[in-house]
Amino acid sequence: MSVPFYVSPEQVMKDKADFARKGIARGRAVVVVACADGIVFASENASRALHKISEIYDRVAFAAVGKYNEFENLRVAGVRYADLRGYSYDRSDVTARGLANAYAQTLGTIFTTESKPYEVELVVAEVGEEPAADQVYRLTYDGSVADEHGYVAMGGSAEQITAKLAADWRPGMDLRAALRLAVQALGSDAAAAAAGSGPRTIAPDQLEVAVLDRTRTRRTFRRLGAPALAALLDTAPTAADGHDAPGHDAPGPDTPPEPPA
Repeated sequence: MSVPFYVSPEQVMKDKADFARKGIARGRAVVVVACADGIVFASENASRALHKISEIYDRVAFAAVGKYNEFENLRVAGVRYADLRGYSYDRSDVTARGLANAYAQTLGTIFTTESKPYEVELVVAEVGEEPAADQVYRLTYDGSVADEHGYVAMGGSAEQITAKLAADWRPGMDLRAALRLAVQALGSDAAAAAAGSGPRTIAPDQLEVAVLDRTRTRRTFRRLGAPALAALLDTAPTAADGHDAPGHDAPGPDTPPEPPA
C-alpha cells in the first residue's frame, strides 16, 4: 500500500497565497482616493463593457482587480445581498461594513476549503454625509479586511502607486485635484519607474472612472465619461467640472430641462 504524499498545512496555505498574489499582480491597478466631494475610483481600463468599478447600492460602490469572472460573481452576490437587506429592513441598513463582512466570509471559506483560491482583491466603499463618515474597506484573496483611510491602491504595481499617493494626497482635496492625483498615480507604475521618465500619460478614453458624490441625495454613484474626464484633467477650469452626462449606472438630473422658448 502506497503512502499518500504529505504536504504540511502551512505549505498549502503559502502556495495558495502565492498563487493568488501572482494572479492579482497581473491585473491593472485600481486607485481609490477620498476627497471633499466624495470618493473617486479610477483604473486604466479600455473596455467599455467589462467594468472593474460598479455601483452596489445607494451610497456603496465596489472596485476589484484580478480575474474578471471571479470578482463579477462577487459583485452580483453583493448586489443581491444589498437588495435583499434593503427590502427586508431599511435602505439605511445596507452599509459597506456589512457588505465587507459578507465578502470576507465568502473569500475566507473559498481560500481554506477550495483547492484554488479566488485571484481577486476588492474595495468596498461607502460615502457619508461628511468626509469623516466615509468608509473604505480593502479585502484580499484570503478574506482579510483592512479599514483604509484617504487612499487605496491595489493590483499590479500597487507599491509604486501607493508611494505616489502617500506623497501627494492631502485631506480636503476637491474632485478635480483627487482625480488628477489618481490618474498620475496610475501612471507611476513599475513600467514608468523602469523607464525613469516620470509618470505615464493615460488618455481619458483609456480610463474607467467613477465617483461616489456626497452632494447627491440618494444614488450617489456616477461614472465619468471621456469628455468629462478631459475637462476635469485639463489645467484650465471649465464649466463642465463635475457635471458630466450620467452613465448607464447613474440616474438622470434631479431637475428636468427647461422647455424651449
